[in-house]
Amino acid sequence: MMLWRQFAMEWRLYRRDRVAMFWTFAFPVVLLLGFGVIFRDGGGPKLSVVRVQAPAPGPQDSALDQALADVQLKVQTLPKAEAEARWARGETAAQLETDGAGYRLRLNSYLMAQAGATAGLVNQAWLMAQARLSGSPEPQRIPVSVESPGHKHSANYAAFLLPGLLGLNLVSMGLFSVGMVNVSYREKGKFRRLAVTPLPKWIFLLGQVLHRLTVTVIQAAILLLVGRLVFGIENQGSFIDLFLIMTLGTGCFMAFGFALSGFADTSEGYAAISNLVFFPLMLLSGVYFTLDSAPAWLQHAVAMAPLAPFLRALRAVFNDGGSLAGHGAGLAIVAVWGLAAFALAVRRFRWA
Repeated sequence: MMLWRQFAMEWRLYRRDRVAMFWTFAFPVVLLLGFGVIFRDGGGPKLSVVRVQAPAPGPQDSALDQALADVQLKVQTLPKAEAEARWARGETAAQLETDGAGYRLRLNSYLMAQAGATAGLVNQAWLMAQARLSGSPEPQRIPVSVESPGHKHSANYAAFLLPGLLGLNLVSMGLFSVGMVNVSYREKGKFRRLAVTPLPKWIFLLGQVLHRLTVTVIQAAILLLVGRLVFGIENQGSFIDLFLIMTLGTGCFMAFGFALSGFADTSEGYAAISNLVFFPLMLLSGVYFTLDSAPAWLQHAVAMAPLAPFLRALRAVFNDGGSLAGHGAGLAIVAVWGLAAFALAVRRFRWA
């Protein structure tokens, strides 16, 4: 069968490129293992404060130290000279020191994400310590529970990262494996030679599509297997819904690759064009972190790009056991982007 031979040929050519094989199959696993191990502890972020040793510790210091322990803040007590040296090196997010009859809290302006949360706990501990010293009833703290939006809970950042890597792999496959290969074929004259062979164009293109689809399936299977065996991460929702979302994303981002390849005549030119698309999607769409603190206009703009709504739907199913209900608008955005990219690809495609 001609289609099967073309499909097998695509795989033989792909296996020869060891660098592409590494970045396709091994690098996402390295990212998952690296970040998953670094942030493996599920007890929440480990906030810490450097406590400068008091010249003459008294009951107030003891009460504050006990309150800091009660709010589960990690306290590292250091002599003043050592604490100042560490602060000067930029290694401290928050430093608590005696100031007259009270205290002063210094926050590192470059580490405000951690320092701001630490400051809230330090002030809470100070209120508790004052209440204990004065014999007043302690202020009641609001109970806190940690759970995902779907009321599931995973103890590892890897559970958040894994769907992000699945989506990023689809973008990489579309932009670099699909788009770059097509530009390379055109640049080297392979398309012109193929155009005069008995090989039908649709078989050539379909062979490429099927090859990329199988690569995507293998990528996803490897990541899911590593997540399950190493971190205990597993799909909380329907595998049918997961498959439908992945299929939609694959089609959308492969269409992106075909479309962008029509705007470049050389591999170098395509590399510049594809990176202009790849890096904003990677950094702003929620692959590694959310944009909760970003300006509202940026959040709205990212929500209209294809990768962000794709990842929201994927995480809703994979992490929270949700369904596709409630994600119709986001998936429609992905579909519209895919259709628009496909129409552009058809318009711009050329053999020479």
